[in-house]
Amino acid sequence: MSIDRTTAPPIVDAVNFNLQLKPYQSYTLRNGVKVYAVDAGAEDVLQLEWVFFAGNSLEEQNLVAATANFLLRNGTSRKTAFQINEYFEYYGAYLNRACYNETASITLHCLNKHAGELLPAVKELIVDSVMPAEELAIYQQNMKQRLKVNLKKSDFVAGRLIDTYLYGEKHPYGKYSRVEDFDALQRESLLAFYQQYYVHGRLILFAAGRIPEHLFVQLDQHFGDLPNQPVEVPVAPLFPATEKKYRITNDPNGVQGSIRIARPFPNRHHPDFLKAQVLNALFGGFFGSRLMSNIREDKGYTYGIHSFLLNHIQHSGWMISTEAGKDVSEATVAEIYKEMKALREEPVDEEELLLVRNYLMGSILGDLDGPFQLIGRWKNIILNNLPESYFYDSIRTIKTITAEELQALAEKYLQEDDFYELVVF
Repeated sequence: MSIDRTTAPPIVDAVNFNLQLKPYQSYTLRNGVKVYAVDAGAEDVLQLEWVFFAGNSLEEQNLVAATANFLLRNGTSRKTAFQINEYFEYYGAYLNRACYNETASITLHCLNKHAGELLPAVKELIVDSVMPAEELAIYQQNMKQRLKVNLKKSDFVAGRLIDTYLYGEKHPYGKYSRVEDFDALQRESLLAFYQQYYVHGRLILFAAGRIPEHLFVQLDQHFGDLPNQPVEVPVAPLFPATEKKYRITNDPNGVQGSIRIARPFPNRHHPDFLKAQVLNALFGGFFGSRLMSNIREDKGYTYGIHSFLLNHIQHSGWMISTEAGKDVSEATVAEIYKEMKALREEPVDEEELLLVRNYLMGSILGDLDGPFQLIGRWKNIILNNLPESYFYDSIRTIKTITAEELQALAEKYLQEDDFYELVVF
């Protein structure tokens, strides 16, 4: 049967797609460590992520968690940092690490046929990192230099300060680094943190890609003997700023202002969170949003402006972020509030709401393209202790939320007086 190429295929709105999240496989190592895996993809590649409850919420001294995480691959009792890097590069693998507020991770990307050679090397980093004094000294020097450069940038300063206003400087989400914090780092405190939260801490494993036949057996062999002791992440009290409006001159010769407008917001467990994601997209969450259409397309004040819900586990926030010319920064702030007011006072029409629904559904469809994206979805659900129905609850919300519900949400959450307002020049 030949294809009639003179007739275009039918156009289907993304909102009508029936999206499915491929289920994960689960396995429990002999020490109780849970492994979540998505076996998918056409290429013989593998992503493995070791997630430890070792974020900065658990440190007693600023920067200890991030520094310990960074130095994991900078030397063991048997290998130097150079030898470790050379080993992973020999197998064409990429090893990365990252530190967040509650958790910290080691991520390995490799050809699945090399998993057997690479897993023992990762195990060595987890149980035998020595964090050499010379590597710490290099790290301190590099980070202090980077900080000095970044402190000259208005967007970097604005990002630090708005978090402090929202949560308080003593809160894990609000604290920031200073030069003296890097100077105060001691190898002994880093090793103590490493021993408590990596060697003897709590671990969750995530795997994605073409899963090798014996992967779970290999994971149990190499990581099933870790102590895997419980770790309780404390819920830190909030210390939000009392003042709401700030204007700070960071560079008198600068030509632009970095604008951050933000308010506290409930986390993913709150019934308004999924609905607010739709309202956020309409307000400033994509290129066709109200903020972008007004402030970029119509006024020409900025190259881009975005609003988003902060990706935190315990407390969240709603943020508007942009850079604008110094002479139009105040006008930009006024237009942001003008768009909030419009959402409070007038329900969105069906055509614009359909555009937002299609954008959100299309974004989710793109996020399901490949095993690494799939496991990322599951990781977000698992680490946030959300129900497994969360993905489908999100789809249902996008498809069914009404203009009246969005207007009520705007009335509840998009009130000017609830937002912290910062412009750094």
